[in-house]
Amino acid sequence: MLETFVFCVVIIGIAVLFLSVRLLFKKNGRFVKTHVSQSKAMRERGVTCVQSQDFAMRHKSPYAVKE
Repeated sequence: MLETFVFCVVIIGIAVLFLSVRLLFKKNGRFVKTHVSQSKAMRERGVTCVQSQDFAMRHKSPYAVKE
């Protein structure tokens, strides 16, 4: 059982190391931005975040013309 635990800890450690390579070894390293609103390609295609669209629809502009 101890061997299994040590094996799992080593595997998790290697995975964390591989995930942080760019962050640790690149000068001014940062995590890749994965949110839709932060992606330049998505903005160019007109794709926006669902949460932002929902917020905009729920909070109507106080300057909107009443019909």
